[in-house]
Amino acid sequence: MSQGNGLDAAAIRAGLSHPVIDADGHWIEYGPHIVRRMKALGGEAAAEGFLHFGRRITETVELPLETRLARRQAQEAWWVLPTKNTRDRATAMMPNLLRSRLDEFGIDFAVLYPTSGLGLPQVPDEAARRASCKAYNAYAVEFFEAHSDRLTPAGVIPMHTPDEAVEALEHAHEIGLKCAMFGSLMRRPIPELERQDPKLAEAFPWLDVIGLDSPHDYDPVWQRCLDLGFSPTFHSNGRGRVFGIRNSASNFVYNHIGHFAAASEAVCKALFLGGVTHRFPSLKFGFLEGGAGWACQLYSDLLGHWEKRRPEALDDINPANLDEASLLEHAREYASADFVELMAQRIPDDPPTRRQIAPAEGLDDFRACGLSQASDLVRQFTTSFYFGCEADDPMNAWAFKSDHLPHNVSLNTLFGSDIGHFDVPNMAGVLPEAYELVEDGLITSEDFARFVFENPVRFLSEGNRTFFSGTAVAGAVEDYWNARA
Repeated sequence: MSQGNGLDAAAIRAGLSHPVIDADGHWIEYGPHIVRRMKALGGEAAAEGFLHFGRRITETVELPLETRLARRQAQEAWWVLPTKNTRDRATAMMPNLLRSRLDEFGIDFAVLYPTSGLGLPQVPDEAARRASCKAYNAYAVEFFEAHSDRLTPAGVIPMHTPDEAVEALEHAHEIGLKCAMFGSLMRRPIPELERQDPKLAEAFPWLDVIGLDSPHDYDPVWQRCLDLGFSPTFHSNGRGRVFGIRNSASNFVYNHIGHFAAASEAVCKALFLGGVTHRFPSLKFGFLEGGAGWACQLYSDLLGHWEKRRPEALDDINPANLDEASLLEHAREYASADFVELMAQRIPDDPPTRRQIAPAEGLDDFRACGLSQASDLVRQFTTSFYFGCEADDPMNAWAFKSDHLPHNVSLNTLFGSDIGHFDVPNMAGVLPEAYELVEDGLITSEDFARFVFENPVRFLSEGNRTFFSGTAVAGAVEDYWNARA
């Protein structure tokens, strides 16, 4: 999207009656500095964990195409950080500079997610994973400590097991982190394949979507999130061989398009159908950088499937309810003679339509969700889930179109700048791009207020009313909650 009528970010912010909260910015870790500090904070294992994925990405990108094709190994991300705009690159690396430019960007407060640290919850070695996540979180706190009134870093939480996650959560809370990115789509060996060939099982794992069919019960993690005031966020990767698609050996763009949305949909769908949002109705889950288009579709699809596959509706497709005699009469009128002959022979003695093929676990795929009517589904989806939207995505408007969504609702969007990454060539252009939705008449000023202020406030502080204490937006946040009391 272009920058609309030419208003700069500061001018747009000056015309707003509310702050702008960036719910998903990114900082760029300076390798030599963070590795040195992580060694001091967590030892060699912490540093090795941090370096793991960087090395893997470099090795993959530089492989000959023929080798990647032979391995069916997806082309990794390359040239993903700003360089020509050196000031923006420095801004993402240096909190002092970022703080000094926030007013230029029209941003009052920003939550900053990792760049290199995004992969830490997936480090394969347990000792390196635990050490690197813990040290990374401690480093993030000290790195941004002087600017806590305008900036706050997100920690990283490994989710290999519930115990590991709870331990990391408690440490994150202890050192002062207020938000965190949780691991998801955990890679696990297929048990049957592991028995046959452990090396092959390691190369071709299945993905644990956490909320459904997991070998672990993650409810203690969700409960601890409530206890400590964390709203879990996911910034999941959905590309590569293990995903089956988005697995081009030669084309990073092919792999990158849609992968955040696909990964988010998998986890969101699992949390809902696995009953997590039913069991923890006050917990908020955020899915970042995938936009809201997939969420609108998932919301509509869940409702459509509920209408047609809830227990009461299954009677329409119960094989026992087919009238074979009537079916045979239709065949005699409309089908060929050999068709009728075969049907007439089979129906009396062995009617195939009466063979009850049904899952052993029962017929109700919504059994964990606590649904008695469609409004229960609507309430869970529209109160539990928040969707991170980048400023230049025109599909953001769909989430606000209550007349386009079933039951006349809108979905919860979170404004995310994504500063620090290749898709933001000019940090000062982010807010103007987001505001273009208002200028073009696609959303209202009230919608924009929800996008950049009200929804982030609810997501971040409804479970932790002290989240914004001492920040530049504390007064506005307090006014917001008082108005809703």
